[in-house]
Amino acid sequence: MIDSRDRRHLERCVELAAEALAAGNEPFGSILVSEDGETLLEAINEVGGGDATRHPEFAIARWAAGELSPDERARATVYTSGEHCPMCSAAHAWAGLGRIVYASSAAQLTDWQREFGAAPSPVAPLQIRDVAPGVPVEGPVADLAERVRDLHRRSSERP
Repeated sequence: MIDSRDRRHLERCVELAAEALAAGNEPFGSILVSEDGETLLEAINEVGGGDATRHPEFAIARWAAGELSPDERARATVYTSGEHCPMCSAAHAWAGLGRIVYASSAAQLTDWQREFGAAPSPVAPLQIRDVAPGVPVEGPVADLAERVRDLHRRSSERP
């Protein structure tokens, strides 16, 4: 169940997604939070430079694998503006991270891309549960998903 603490972290993810968009990247933002609620790492999408693997969730998984113990990783939560793609879901599972909470789903993003006339993703929009079935997952959150939708609309309108 998504509580007020979860919501606060998700709102920060949407802010980070807006920062990513303003920096010329796709609008995605994520944070890693310890079991006691401490924000350990914030990351934004950085694909604007041409490397399509520079997703914030992937950066978090790599950082956590090098900086946290297996137990700390398992008890941490990743909050994100958009549901992990298959690459990030796999990285999350391989790193042994815990719960994922997202504001908008991969299915929503796929619908929005179609609605905005954007090119479809070169990767199948699989749910996290399809790639990493052992990871606890919660989302989407309707009102936050609408804010994320607006960011993706704005992204699709860029030249």
